[in-house]
Amino acid sequence: MSRLESIHLPADLRAQPPESLKQISDELRAFVLDSVSKTGGHLSSNLGVIELTVALHYCFDTPHDRLVWDVGHQCYPHKILTGRRDRMSTLRQWGGLAGFPKRDESEYDTFGVAHSSTSISAALGMAIAAKSKGESRRVVAIIGDGSMSAGMAFEALNNAGAADANMLVILNDNEMSISEPVGALNRYLSRLLVSRTYGAVRNAGKSVLSAIPPVARFARRWEEHMKGMVLPGTMWEEFGFNYIGPIDGHDVDLLVETLNKIKDKPGMQFLHVLTRKGAGYGRAEDDPILYHGVSKFDHAVGYAPKVAKPTYSEIFGDWLCDNVKADPTVVAITPAMIEGSGMVRFAKEHPTNCFDVGIAEQHCVTFAAGLACEGMKPVVAIYSTFLQRAYDQLVHDVVLQNLPVVFAIDRAGLVGADGPTHAGSFDVAFMRCLPNLTIMSASSAAECRAMLSMALSLKSPVAVRYPRGAAHGAADAPIAALQLGKGEIVRQGSERAILAWGSMLHPALIVGEKLNATVVNMRFIKPLDEAVITLLAATHSTFVTIEEASVQGSAGSAVAEFMATAGLTNKLIQIGLPDTFIDQGDPALMLTSVGLDAAGIERRLAQS
Repeated sequence: MSRLESIHLPADLRAQPPESLKQISDELRAFVLDSVSKTGGHLSSNLGVIELTVALHYCFDTPHDRLVWDVGHQCYPHKILTGRRDRMSTLRQWGGLAGFPKRDESEYDTFGVAHSSTSISAALGMAIAAKSKGESRRVVAIIGDGSMSAGMAFEALNNAGAADANMLVILNDNEMSISEPVGALNRYLSRLLVSRTYGAVRNAGKSVLSAIPPVARFARRWEEHMKGMVLPGTMWEEFGFNYIGPIDGHDVDLLVETLNKIKDKPGMQFLHVLTRKGAGYGRAEDDPILYHGVSKFDHAVGYAPKVAKPTYSEIFGDWLCDNVKADPTVVAITPAMIEGSGMVRFAKEHPTNCFDVGIAEQHCVTFAAGLACEGMKPVVAIYSTFLQRAYDQLVHDVVLQNLPVVFAIDRAGLVGADGPTHAGSFDVAFMRCLPNLTIMSASSAAECRAMLSMALSLKSPVAVRYPRGAAHGAADAPIAALQLGKGEIVRQGSERAILAWGSMLHPALIVGEKLNATVVNMRFIKPLDEAVITLLAATHSTFVTIEEASVQGSAGSAVAEFMATAGLTNKLIQIGLPDTFIDQGDPALMLTSVGLDAAGIERRLAQS
């Protein structure tokens, strides 16, 4: 039996002799690599925190002590050590383990995450709660340097530095988020590497000067001066933290030694740890972006993404490249999602028109607003789930001022293995109530391009939604010309009129053929095509709205509101995502589970 096989819970790990920790780390790394190659998932980020995870569970009394992971895509080693090793074969599958920490999955998952930069805030809340209740509990936040680019992390640091509580923040500095690092903070952290030199000089100087009491004051002034000379700043200490590091995050013995020294120190502690994404697997070290998220592969051969039909993200990226050539005022902004949003080609060919602002969604949207004020044509490439993080900026900085910003909203609807944390379920509901904003949903590759082009031509804010995955049809396929606020009757039938939005047009057409129903591609959510509804109300007894968005407040609600206002008494059936969070799984299985496949829609209509 390997040592890892004997570890079922962190208590078993803590019973191991210290000299065994390197072997355990090696076995854990091999297990993670083998496991992810069979299920798919996040690889390079998990390989980068093997030793850190082992050291944390070895030094801290988890789950009594709280570990709060930021984003959480690096939590696989944590899951393996906390009683879930035997279920790793179900990772990110329907009914299986979530790909992120999840409170109702394990008591060791102290805080549910998947969006970035929340760890310090949550950990501070836990630390203050422990103090208020008189509990002796250590709290640790583990945050990556990519997540430190978000304002929320600094809001928490600012609050924590003034709080009277005990907490440890570990900066996992791997010089990466998902994409390449950007911004001044990254440059700062890179320069901090010289603090090894500073540490040696500081310690030597202290040992000499401490033997000469009359120069004690000079020694303190000398130390501050040396910090300024050798380090680029003392930012963490100015926030009120005791800064330690940087140290090698792949030296498990050094990590254990350091954590044991600082874990019981009072006040706010800040440990800077240097790691490498993909550590221990050469291919992932060489290309951590490629190996960030993988599908099943043979790790002995290496990962090669399958060549498939173009995705909506790629259609968007190609559209960007075509349009910037015709109009150099077109600029694209994304919050650290160059790869995910299909902008790799655009970034390479038009670097001066491409802005990756890091994990900073609020800044992303207001930055775009500023560009629009000066006559540029900004396009914000953002996932639906991440737009939630910038809602005030959408309302106050863009829509209120009626600025012509285009929001290319990717991952609209269910997203598969990433589960409810990344599902684009709510954007229609939270956008539809906003004045000045036009909202469209694409049902095909060609329609997506046409909608983006129309959006760019309007002098007001516009949102274009499209789903994850392969685009339907060819990008250059002929489609009926778009008219603002007008849908298209794509099948003429009787009795029932199915109003389909975006991705739901295709199952709606299957159902329409079986039931001889009229099918309308509504295209626009706002403004609503009231004319087609009024027209069909005279000849159809029932309306059916179908959407891959929350039923509450979205497209079906828009139709219901109009029908009530217009006095239309036709029956209305609203089909969409239910009022619950839907766990991860195969995208088709997820749609089936909520009745948004053709068979489910047909069953629903048969019951109505």
